[in-house]
Amino acid sequence: MFEKVKKILEKQLRLKEGVEVTLDSRIKEDLGADSLDVLQLLMAIEDEYGVEVPDEKLAEFSTVGDVVAYLETLK
Repeated sequence: MFEKVKKILEKQLRLKEGVEVTLDSRIKEDLGADSLDVLQLLMAIEDEYGVEVPDEKLAEFSTVGDVVAYLETLK
């Protein structure tokens, strides 16, 4: 699951070569995402996994691990 989320992040945020994405990476601070990036990321994840993430959950996602942990609860 982490690898899929990582690939989505790398594509959505157009991360440069050498930017390391880990479970502890902070989406805004470490990866440089702004509010629009986070919304687009959410839409890409919803499309990839066929789920709908409530808006209030979006505010809880600060790290890549938060996103992965949430998706794992949907299994």
